[in-house]
Amino acid sequence: MPANPAFTMSENLKLEVTYKQILQMSLPISFAILVPQFNFLINSFFLSKLGQGYMGASGVTGVYYLIFSVIGFGLNNGLQALISRRAGQDRLKEIGELFMQSVYISFFIAFIGILITYTAAPIIFKNNTDPSIYHLTIEFLKIRIWGLPFLYLYQMRNGLLVGTNQSKLLVYGTLAETVTNVVLDYGLIFGNLGMPKLGFNGAAYASIIAEFMGMSVVFLVIGINKMTKRFGLFENISFQWKSTKTILVQSSPLILQYAISIISWEFFFILVSHDGNLALDVSQVMRLMFGFFGIFIWAFAAASSTMVSNIIGQGLHEKVSMLVKKIVTLSLGSTILIFIPLQIFAHQILGLFNQDAAFLALAIPVFRVVCVAILFMSVSTVCLNAVTGTGNTKINLMIEVFTIILYCIYVYTVMEELNLSIVWGWGSEWVYWLSILTLSAAYLKSGKWKKRMNI
Repeated sequence: MPANPAFTMSENLKLEVTYKQILQMSLPISFAILVPQFNFLINSFFLSKLGQGYMGASGVTGVYYLIFSVIGFGLNNGLQALISRRAGQDRLKEIGELFMQSVYISFFIAFIGILITYTAAPIIFKNNTDPSIYHLTIEFLKIRIWGLPFLYLYQMRNGLLVGTNQSKLLVYGTLAETVTNVVLDYGLIFGNLGMPKLGFNGAAYASIIAEFMGMSVVFLVIGINKMTKRFGLFENISFQWKSTKTILVQSSPLILQYAISIISWEFFFILVSHDGNLALDVSQVMRLMFGFFGIFIWAFAAASSTMVSNIIGQGLHEKVSMLVKKIVTLSLGSTILIFIPLQIFAHQILGLFNQDAAFLALAIPVFRVVCVAILFMSVSTVCLNAVTGTGNTKINLMIEVFTIILYCIYVYTVMEELNLSIVWGWGSEWVYWLSILTLSAAYLKSGKWKKRMNI
């Protein structure tokens, strides 16, 4: 793999407020998101062949693992904003120190995640899930959770690439992870390619090995492109409390924000499981739809956080509003282009997972509700990540807490008190994203973020 000739010691890391710059940053990120989402779809397709209930069980275990994954994502986003701010300020050597301290923090969080999975998770799942899937999920999670250290290192390296405007290099690690996962899923779940037949647990082993491969390739790419020396990544490997504190102050509200958000989704899936395996299977497919068809949205959201932070680092805070409007235009526009064919081919898309008439009768109306929610998300998540870029991540946490309270009240009332269909249950996504949009847009418009220019 050749070194990137454009990446030299004199390269200017300051970003511009243009559609071209937004697309240059967002498109590689979208590809990096697309490939693993495609991987998740393939994974669910394989598991669906094992019989009814397996895909639903993968939904419960997937959301549980996602809780710890988004904790790393929150740490990564805080680190990414800090790195982008340092890049905008031409303080490049501080980037390496920030990165090393984030590695130490992520290892500590991974240890806690593994400990919780082996101690508290069996108690939680035994009391709140259907007995038919309890042993399946716990056995799976006790294997799957060992991928967490590799995932966190992978996320931190991605934060470095995006924060330094090298998002185009994300694709190598992403491809390595995805190809590994798909091949091993096919081999380990069904016993193909000369591999042992491990069934449901085969997906867990495949994912761990894939995360290790993705992490290794990203390390290799960064080394080849001489970023290690440029940013002084390993010049000082000792623990530095000052930098650690800076990362924690910036990231801890985001970690709590994302963790609360996904915990509420786990709460939703537990309530759905009370309606049986069919409802759970449908909801798992909807979760995959959110991930797969939201790839451009999350890419624009990542660009929003990084570019806002970089622009502020240059002292151009008066251009933030213009930047956010341009990103929203691209995010909403691309989502509308996807929305129309989704409505036309809803039956065919959902039929890829299950041709059963009962499944499709329930899934299609839920899918239409989800598609409208994705439209709301295309604007909301860009605005929320722009708040992250301003540096006041405590506002992110406050917005999330208020929104999740509304979300949980709605979900519990609709699904437990009124016993309505999961079509109404998935309407909770409307409540969630419209609340996020209202609160984050109001904060950006207020201009109060201008008082917090130094992070």
